[in-house]
Amino acid sequence: MREVKQGDVVKVHYTGKLTDGEQFDSSTGREPLEFTVGAGQMIKGFDAAMPGMKVGDKKTINIMPADAYGEKNEEAIIEFPKKNVPEDMKLEPGMQLQLRNESGQPFPVTIVEIKDDVIILDANHSLAGKELVFDIELVEIA
Repeated sequence: MREVKQGDVVKVHYTGKLTDGEQFDSSTGREPLEFTVGAGQMIKGFDAAMPGMKVGDKKTINIMPADAYGEKNEEAIIEFPKKNVPEDMKLEPGMQLQLRNESGQPFPVTIVEIKDDVIILDANHSLAGKELVFDIELVEIA
């Protein structure tokens, strides 16, 4: 039976959890996820788990932050002037907002704290700094 190798297009079902068991994503009830192994479409640790798998194989992998979404970057904690937010906008800690970078590309941020004149925003990926656990089932090698 054929084994997955770099460059193969594969389809997988997966469930992603944190080490405390909290689920953050799953393909359950959806079409399997399709990607090219080694093409950089997936986080490094997920990609690295694929070679050698055969259709029908299931495995559970732990991915450290360096091979997932990286460590939390303190430079991605931003002080944003409150005066730049529409007055009628209700802000709450934990709320997601979209900012734009210098070239106009949107990027998500999360409100960490609201002070008198600034809002503290976190532009880190929500899974940065976290060890991830994935249950993977190989459904197809295209």
